[in-house]
Order: sequence, then C-alpha cells, then structure tokens
Amino acid sequence: MDDQGCPRCKTTKYRNPSLKLLVNICGHSLCESCVDLLFIKGSGACPECGTALRRSNFRLQLFEDPYIEKEVDIRKKILRDFNKKEDDFNSLNEYNDYLEMIETIVFNLANNIDVEETRKMIDQYKKENKEQISKGRAKMSKDEEYLEMLIGQEKQDSEIRRQIEEEDEKRHKNIKLKNKEALIDELMFSDMSAKDIIAIHKHDQEKEDIEIESSLPQQPATQFSTGIRLGAQNAFLPVPDEKIEIYKYSPIHVDLCGPELQEEEQLISLGYMRNVRATSDSEKAGGFDTKFSCQRALQDAFCGLFYFPVAPQMDQS
Repeated sequence: MDDQGCPRCKTTKYRNPSLKLLVNICGHSLCESCVDLLFIKGSGACPECGTALRRSNFRLQLFEDPYIEKEVDIRKKILRDFNKKEDDFNSLNEYNDYLEMIETIVFNLANNIDVEETRKMIDQYKKENKEQISKGRAKMSKDEEYLEMLIGQEKQDSEIRRQIEEEDEKRHKNIKLKNKEALIDELMFSDMSAKDIIAIHKHDQEKEDIEIESSLPQQPATQFSTGIRLGAQNAFLPVPDEKIEIYKYSPIHVDLCGPELQEEEQLISLGYMRNVRATSDSEKAGGFDTKFSCQRALQDAFCGLFYFPVAPQMDQS
C-alpha cells in the first residue's frame, strides 16, 4: 500500500513521522491540522465526498486503509441492533440467513450501494424487533459487567499480593538490620572470639534465610517448559552430553498379494513405458518421473491378484 498521508494537504508519514490521521463516518481520513482548520466551528463538509460531518465524531485512524476503518465502524453500529444469537433461531439455516443479511447491510453501507433502501430496511427491523433488541442489549451489558467484575477482582487480588510482598520485604529488612546491630554489640561486648561470634551469626543467618524463603509466596515462572528462560536473548539450549541413538531408516514392507513391482530397466525392456508420455521439464524440476506413474498403474492392476479368501467354516454342531 502507498505511504499514508492526508489527501488535502498531501502530508505523508514519510515526511512527518508524527502525523496523526483522523477518520469520520464517511471513511475519508484527514490529518489533525486539517481537521482543526476545516472544522473550527464544530461542523463542516468532507473535502472528499461533501458529507456533513461533526468535529466531535473524528477519531484516530487505526488501520492503514480508511475503508476498513469505515467498515469496522458501520459493523459496530449494526451489531448493536442486530444482536440475535444462534439460540434465538429454530434452525441453523435461519441463523445463517440472518448473518448473511447483516453482511449485506454492512457491505451496502460501506460501499454506498442502495443506501436509502438499506436504511429503510434497518428502521423496519428496529420497529419489528424492538423488544428483542432491548433484551439483547441487556444480555450484552450483563456479560460486560461480568467481565468487568472479573477484571476488577483480578486487580484487587494482585494489589493484595503486592501489599503482602511489600510487608514481607519490609519485615525481612528490619530483621536483617536487627541481626546486624546484634552482631556489632556481640563483637564489642562479648568475651567470645570474633571468629566464633561471626560463625554463630552466619549459621543463624542461614537458618533465617531458609525460613524467609519458605515463607515467601511462590514466584512466577521464569522459564518455559523447554528450559529456556523468559526474556533470554539466546533462545537455544546447549547440546546435551548424553549420546543419542542415530535414526536408521528401515523401508516399509507392504504385502501387495500380487507380483513384485518391476524395476525401471525391466519396465523399459518389457515395453511398459511405450504408452506412457514423457516427463516435461517442469515435472522433472518438481522431482516427478515417468516411471512413478507406470509403477503406480501396474501396482493398482496387480495388487490382490494372488489373494484367495478363505471360506468361513460352518459350525457342524
């Protein structure tokens, strides 16, 4: 696709990387400067199609193609009213027809095809399904509330975990500080040698560190199941030292219940290749050879030729 740019002032993102393109209901994009200039009074006409637009309806263009932006906006508005689910229909065919009608409406509005008739059909649908539309919106709002509740609960849980971790870290820092002060006091006033005091203190410190590690909450995973650490620059593991048995190919034996397949020399000498067309250059480049088709035809013809089914024995009792 060509470089994105404003169709009015011809500014492109190549010349101005910080260029912001805005789009409205008509689907034509304008840069932020042109929007401020043309819609200084709050409303105006689109310089591309002449559609009356409001300044407040402009939004940031997310897709490179403004047509996609227009179609997405139309689809969102249509699906607010056409919100029936598969459970609302008696058969799958009726539901598929309903989806096809929605796609036709979106296509017509996005491509300006029979716009008036399409809008009349939408208004007629709203009048006939007013109660169903309100029920569908209420159901959607309940689902959204449930999702928001889950997100809020997750945020609350993460905040509680963060507070617990901060309190534990603060408590452990205070313990280390007290231990350090106790070590200094013992070195100053104890009758024991400094070496013994440090050894005892080191032993006590190791025990406290083990208790602290056991009391801390489980840390999140730092590596994948393959052993690669999360965020590691080198994504390859070292080659293991253990010896791995090298794979040896053993051809598969298939009992064709018929004569053995002929080799290429025998196919030529016995005249099987006379009625097979020659391989073209493009087929040879793909790895195909005439003998493959000939051997396949012979295999299909002779397969099962020596097969004699055994009749089931009748029960004499």
